[in-house]
Amino acid sequence: MNDRPAGAAGIGRTGMGDRPVRTSTAPTFATAVRYALVPVRRLSLDAVALRSGLHPDLIRRFVALGLVDADRDAAGHLVFDPEAPAVLARIQRLRSGLCLNYASIGLVLDLLDRISLLEADLRRRGTRSETPPWT
Repeated sequence: MNDRPAGAAGIGRTGMGDRPVRTSTAPTFATAVRYALVPVRRLSLDAVALRSGLHPDLIRRFVALGLVDADRDAAGHLVFDPEAPAVLARIQRLRSGLCLNYASIGLVLDLLDRISLLEADLRRRGTRSETPPWT
């Protein structure tokens, strides 16, 4: 009888005669590292300022207030997601259309994102709210 646990490396017995059988125990590793197939395009501060029509200092202020997300590259410069100009345009529309200060715009943006998630969940379920979306 084989004293080795099932799947152990080496030579084991099949139980069918005395013929030795080599069992494989190649190590299996679960990896959590994922690589993007296509590099994610990031926009520099100047590119975002050009696309949005805003001054770079105002964009830096929005980053400091947490209204728009930005990361830093290896050189320490601000880099943005490609949808940052659209977020900045939304901030400007809220500021001019509703006369909100920048602190309250952060709250409004969070609420609008939450509403979008809830409406998307309703669409996935196949139900709709009675009123059409106002945005």
